[in-house]
Amino acid sequence: MSCESRRRFLTGCAAAAAVADPGDLIDRTHTLLDSLRAAVLARFLADWPSTNERRPVVPSVLPVLRWLADAKADAPAFSRELVNCLSRAAPSMAWRQTYTAAEVGAAFLENYGWSEIVGLSGPLASKRIACGFLLLGRETYYPRHRHEAQEVYIPLAGTASWAQGDGRWREHPPGTIIQHASDEPHAMRTGARALLALYLWRSANLNQKSHFDR
Repeated sequence: MSCESRRRFLTGCAAAAAVADPGDLIDRTHTLLDSLRAAVLARFLADWPSTNERRPVVPSVLPVLRWLADAKADAPAFSRELVNCLSRAAPSMAWRQTYTAAEVGAAFLENYGWSEIVGLSGPLASKRIACGFLLLGRETYYPRHRHEAQEVYIPLAGTASWAQGDGRWREHPPGTIIQHASDEPHAMRTGARALLALYLWRSANLNQKSHFDR
């Protein structure tokens, strides 16, 4: 994102950022997860923090946020309310990247970013689970990687393909629950549409990093 594009993004969203309530986004996320009534999600929700306290985060934006409008337009009925809430809150959130350009290349970083709402750095503190949003731009390949944490993805808008342990690519539309066991290798790729997905991590050590399979 150029300096001018970044300035326009922040200026255009200033009003939304001023009134954004991270508690509202967190509550809507929990409501959506609970509504799916999935056994795999129950283990994560059992560790969801019960406190109403919120800690401040320092907002940061990334080039990938240019795809958020596309994700909002693509959101189906089940996720539309949450995606709209995320769009309003996005300028007040901390958007991050796990990797460096030396590891994944500059083009990938232009189309990749995530923001945590529950966990070690999100507004709702947790040492057991992490929850947030992943945004991938169009025609983006997320290389094969793994981590000790158990993981779940739920696409909220856009369609992407996942390759898990056996390496076969499978397309998963919005609403699909995609589970990765501890240390299970997996990769993702998008096509003509950007992907917005909800993610969950569960581990006794959330302060870990993914490792690429070379």
